[in-house]
Amino acid sequence: MLDNNNKVLLGMSGGVDSSVSAILLKNAGYDVIGVTMKLWHDDRFDECDSGCCSESTAYDAKRVCDKLGIPHFVFDFEQEFKSKVIDNFIEQYRNAKTPNPCIECNKYLKFDTMLKKAHELGISYIATGHYAKCQYNKKYKQFVLSKSNSEKKDQSYVLYNIPREILPFVKFPLGDFNDKSQIREIAASYGLNVANKPDSQEICFIPDNNHIRFLDENIKEDLSGNIVDSNGKIYAKHKGFTHYTIGQRRGLGISNDKPLYVTGLNKFTHDVIVGEKEKLYKKEVLANETNYLLFDKLEDKLRVKAKIRYKSTPAYATIYTCNDKNMVNVIFDEPQRAVTPGQSIVFYTDDDIVVGGGKII
Repeated sequence: MLDNNNKVLLGMSGGVDSSVSAILLKNAGYDVIGVTMKLWHDDRFDECDSGCCSESTAYDAKRVCDKLGIPHFVFDFEQEFKSKVIDNFIEQYRNAKTPNPCIECNKYLKFDTMLKKAHELGISYIATGHYAKCQYNKKYKQFVLSKSNSEKKDQSYVLYNIPREILPFVKFPLGDFNDKSQIREIAASYGLNVANKPDSQEICFIPDNNHIRFLDENIKEDLSGNIVDSNGKIYAKHKGFTHYTIGQRRGLGISNDKPLYVTGLNKFTHDVIVGEKEKLYKKEVLANETNYLLFDKLEDKLRVKAKIRYKSTPAYATIYTCNDKNMVNVIFDEPQRAVTPGQSIVFYTDDDIVVGGGKII
């Protein structure tokens, strides 16, 4: 049993968001302990400091903690990160899917391993610099995850897969802010060197942002094949289907009277399937590995707003139960463009509360 205390373990990436989160939590009266998770290292990218788990992040986080007068620790989770995130990333691409590694990292590392570590230390709460809200909701009579005030920065999509039971122990200090400039202003007012530090854009374990290089280095089998249409017409050869993703138009190296887009990948034949624009649209989507945050399981059907990728606009849909309790059938009101296997589909209520989500099949 945990002591009823106000201690919070804050994941600090060395960036401005988690640094300001430390300020806000401390000002709110919490006893803040900063922790940087050592997740990944590659000697070739020692000079790169833009990732969320590079060597320099721990140094930046420690400087912020020293300035704010809070303790800072580094936890080594490299083994867990490799098995749960990096290996999964490679395997998903090998199976003709396009994964989102941040979702796996949040599920297994930031909101599982880190929470267990906090509880081992007698710390009640964990916090991160994500743009989202986690608070008690009177309507649902439970803690819920919902969108942040900032539509542009909202990260609730990548958090849908965290365990429902941990919501009472999670804090997102940035949820009420409308704009990133407000966060930078707070950091500057406290004299933090990270106030103008650029946001991390790339996958942290691919700091050069070249995922094709990374996949080619880590998948040794020959994945070359043909670029074909749905009738089997061969347009060209390709060097590996992991180089392509649904909706891609550029870089195909083929010519046609009308523009052609990648509409599918076949992991068995290694074919990259192309078609005209209308072939990209789907109204019905099947997803598995479901996780719900408003209830234990979907009992029948539910009206929702659904996002098929992080940057997509939510669209109205109805979700239905399947015989397999870990699956859900989604029927959109309007067809959606470039639905991509491996990406997550996340469901929201009309008031922007996360219902849950799953992995697109």
